[in-house]
Parts: sequence; C-alpha cells; structure tokens
Amino acid sequence: MTAPAPTRLLPVVPEPDPVPTLASLGPPRLLAGLDEAPRLDRVAHLARHGGLPQLTAQELVALAEDIDLRGRGGAGFPFARKLTAVMEGMRRADGKGAVVVNGSEGEPSCLKDTALLLHVPHLVLDGALLAADALGAQEVALGVTRPDVADSVQRAIDERGPVRPALRVTLLTERFVTGEGSAMTNGLSGGPGLPSGRKVRSSERGLNGVPTLLSNTETFAQLAVAARLGALGYRTTGLPAEPGTLMLTVAGSKVVEAPYGVPLTRVLALCGLDQGQGVLIGGYHGTFISPVDAQTATLSRDALAAYDAVLGAGAVLPLPYDTCPAGETVRVARWMAAESAGQCGPCVLGLPALAEQLDEAVRGGGDAALEAVRARMRAVEKRGACSHPDGTSRFVASALAAFPEEFERHAQGFGCGRPVTGALPVTGHEPPPPALPSPKPLRPQERLLVDWTLCRGHGLCADVVPGIVKLGPDGYPQQASMPLPARMRRRAQLAVRRCPALALRVQEAG
Repeated sequence: MTAPAPTRLLPVVPEPDPVPTLASLGPPRLLAGLDEAPRLDRVAHLARHGGLPQLTAQELVALAEDIDLRGRGGAGFPFARKLTAVMEGMRRADGKGAVVVNGSEGEPSCLKDTALLLHVPHLVLDGALLAADALGAQEVALGVTRPDVADSVQRAIDERGPVRPALRVTLLTERFVTGEGSAMTNGLSGGPGLPSGRKVRSSERGLNGVPTLLSNTETFAQLAVAARLGALGYRTTGLPAEPGTLMLTVAGSKVVEAPYGVPLTRVLALCGLDQGQGVLIGGYHGTFISPVDAQTATLSRDALAAYDAVLGAGAVLPLPYDTCPAGETVRVARWMAAESAGQCGPCVLGLPALAEQLDEAVRGGGDAALEAVRARMRAVEKRGACSHPDGTSRFVASALAAFPEEFERHAQGFGCGRPVTGALPVTGHEPPPPALPSPKPLRPQERLLVDWTLCRGHGLCADVVPGIVKLGPDGYPQQASMPLPARMRRRAQLAVRRCPALALRVQEAG
C-alpha cells in the first residue's frame, strides 16, 4: 500500500501594502510627469524639473515665509520657524546638525507620503538636501515603515551616487506613533521608536543628539518645487493666504494633488464619491463634518477652522450610506487602542478601556454606558507622552457629536440594521469587525393629530413643533395627521397643552 503523502504546510503570505491610485485637480506639481512614467528616476526627474538651485539659510527662510510653507504631516507648524530654530540650535552646538524626513504613515487612511516616495522620490531628496546644504547639516536621514518604500528611496539614493551630506534610509517598525517626532529620531538613532515624553524640541536635540530639522515627506517635496519656481511662481495656484497645492488621501486609497481652496465636493467627485453620511477630515485624530457642511466646505486651514476641523495629514474619509457609523467608530477606536506605544498608563490602559466602553454602549448599554464613554474620554486627555490619547479621544468625541441619534439608538438597543463594512480602514492584526446585535423591532410611530372641527388656525403649534407642523397659505396646518419622532414627543405634548382651541392630540403607538 502506498504511504500517504506528507502534509505540506503552505506559508502564509501577507497581503501586500496598498499602492494608491493617483490623480490631480488642475496641473500637478508634485505628481508632474507621472502621466508618462510610473516612477521618475534621476534622469527623468531632472528632465522634468531641472537642476536644484542653491540657497543660503537666510534665503531658504525667506522663501518659506513668502509662501507660508507649513508642515504637511499634521501639525501645520510654520517651516520658516523650524528652520530658524535649527539654525540657532546648530549655532549653540558648534555647527552640528541633521535633517530628518518623516516618511512614516502609521495611519492606514494616509498614503500621500507613500505615493511621493514610490513615484517621485528625487523630489523629496531634493528638498531635504536643499535644507541640509543651507543649514550646513552633516546628515540626511529618512524614516519609513514600508519595505517597498524603503527600496524605492534606496534606489533613488543609489541613482545619485556619492553626495554630501550623506543620505540614508531606515526601515522602522510600523506603528501609529512611529511618526511622532521623538519616536522618529529615537528610531533613526538606533533606539526604540517610541515617544520620549520629554518636552525637548528636535531643533535642540534630535538625531543622535544634535539639532535636527524634522519635517514630513510632502513638506520637503513642496520646498523643492518652491525653490525652482520662486515665491511668485509658487503663488500662481492656490489661495493668496495659502498658496500652492496639497496632497490628499481620499477614502484610504486614492491620492489627489489639488490647489488650496478647492471645494471638497470636487475632490470627492473626482474619486467617484459623495459626502455620504459625513466626511472625516484629518484622519483618525481628525473631525467629522456633516453632509450639509461638506457641500460647501473648501480645503484650506481658514475654511476648515469654521467646522473645528484641520487638514492634518491630508486624509479625507467620506462615510458611505451603507455602513454603520457607530460600528465604524468602535472598530477604529479598538485599532487606535492597539497602536499604543505601551509606555503610558492613560494610553496603554485608558484607550482599551475607552474602546471597550464604547463597544458596550453601541451594543445596547443604555444612556449610562454612553456617559461612561465620555468619562473615559476625559480620563485620558492630556495625560500621555504624546498626542495619541488626546487624538483618539477627539476622534470618538467627534463621532458622538456627528451621529448623536445613531449612538442613542444603538445604546437603547435598536441599532440601524446596517453592517460594518470597514469604510474607515485599519491595518495589521485587527480584530474582525464588531458583530453588532440585530436591531430590536421598531416601535410603532406615534402621530400628532389635528381635529378640523376645533382648529381655528392660531398657528402656535407650528412654533412649538417646527418641522412637524407646517402651515398652509391660509394659516392652518397642511395635514391632519403627522408622524411624530420619539425625540419630538415632549415638544408635541407641549403643543397639545398650548393649543387655545384644544384641537391637537397625540395618537399613541399601537
């Protein structure tokens, strides 16, 4: 008898990291040339952009001020002020200094740095070398978290040959907090890539302990474009107060270059999307804006401030109609809790507790569970070594404010009946999407009734329950029977009591 063949265990092949699709509104600057080649090597880069001018430190500061260049990694700090601080730090450190390019995108809703480093890496290196030459820094280091990105950057470094200052790229651990300033410099210096918790600026002590200019991938790419165009040329697109273009990651998969001030709806339409139930701006430390606000919002710092929102790292995440907002929020909160650096109690203990409490509330925990969520949020705020606890708390608070009825219905056990589709992307060893309980049968809806034999057209009811009672041209209610949402029941009872003709009554559900 033939012996059975031994069982072969097939290796588990992880899914490849997502590669974004690219688009632009108007003529691209950072993405220029990619309609002709998928990646610009050194020769194609020079053919497209030309040589890089040399600038002194003072000229570089003046250029950054003239175009109001700000960090594109999330905080939006003025780049000219960073340069000035590093210059002062290097003066005190006998001229020692470094430049660090933060290419870490720990958040799965962001892919713009990945797009730049995969497709136009020389533009990023140009900006970093321009700054290093102006400052007299001895080293330029790039920190990334994707192997394919590290390979692309290393190819670009090799294509340039020997340069001064030295260029190097380091593959760091993929974690949400890897991009925090002290975590980035710690990791590039050979230590653990964790936030230090100490309020020491990288301009004073950064890479290997020397003053360091640390900024985001897109910031250096924009600097390289601005150096070639000059301040006046750079200002020919965008807004007078916010010139130039910006990079956006839309729906976690599409990277769009657009001028500042572009309507949000145009960006969404370019990607075949609409505003859905609302749009999360700025990623998982960001803010939801309502569908109504999304119709008129434009993408600039000043315009978004009106909605208490910021562009952050450029993530734009519309929430489709077919997914459950409450379940999506729980899913992201759980992922954010798992992304803790594991070194601060309010983060390593507080964020999982917040996610668990939110999950309990969404599964029908009642109003007390929702109030406990708010208490958990207050417990982690301003108590971490970095901004991760505050950002996670802000995300949950924004979701609660954007979808109050959704969370209230889930807390009361009625739910919405929609699945959790994963419209807000997470990565890594994520738990399966939470299986929310089936919604309870809806209560039969009450109605507000008008007795025409008694009604005298006083119109007080329309003032007490606006949106329910609508008056016709003659001053009388347009309908005799109107559906009454549960949230309006108390107002309807007040209208019944105030009606001078006693012509109103609430018909009980049944």
